[in-house]
Amino acid sequence: MGSITIDEDLLDATNMQAGERVQIVNNNNGERLETYVIVGERGSGVICLNGAAARKVAVGDTLIIISYAWMDIDEARSFKPLVVFPDDNNLLVK
Repeated sequence: MGSITIDEDLLDATNMQAGERVQIVNNNNGERLETYVIVGERGSGVICLNGAAARKVAVGDTLIIISYAWMDIDEARSFKPLVVFPDDNNLLVK
């Protein structure tokens, strides 16, 4: 099965949850896919596509991981999206 394993620190920083559906955009080859999140080891910097999804990326590719939410119009007006840019090792910059 396909999935994406993401360092738990990155999940905390973005409010993403295990099992959440996400869209992955590969900036290197233009691939786009949808999959679900698996929690990775905290502090490891792991971002790993698993199963069939792994065939869409190569080590070192730059990925955008997009999480969507449903909300009513009042929530949407005040919603502030979270954007995280980890360092070259996928660790949070403090």
